[in-house]
Amino acid sequence: MADDWNAGIISEFRANDGRVGGPFEGAPMLLVHHRGRKSGRESVTPTMYLADDRDPDLIYIFASKAGAPTNPDWYYNLTDAGQATVERGTETYPVAVAEVTGPERDRIYAEQARRYPGFAEYEEKARGIRTIPVLALRRA
Repeated sequence: MADDWNAGIISEFRANDGRVGGPFEGAPMLLVHHRGRKSGRESVTPTMYLADDRDPDLIYIFASKAGAPTNPDWYYNLTDAGQATVERGTETYPVAVAEVTGPERDRIYAEQARRYPGFAEYEEKARGIRTIPVLALRRA
């Protein structure tokens, strides 16, 4: 079912120059291309991102999985590979992937939660179970 939902978002994203409606109306979205570390299968995952305020080649994504107790599979695929390809707006480009930790992670996540309160809810749901990872994607 999630694959069908994602397929709809992906189609809408590509048909509208990187914009989608519904719950993501107006939100910065991108498509992350990654390879399954176990299956070897290519996947595309739509996700919200936060652009870095100072560096136009740097964006952040959040492995929130809506506050579920486990990280999404794509998180492991990206951190294992250390690289991916993203579709952002009408552009497709390679990125280097690095996890952000400690106070810097907390600062970035807090800013995302300030802009999009759903992320504060996800963090509350995951509290005591896991810290939601933040990944930095830098244009390669």
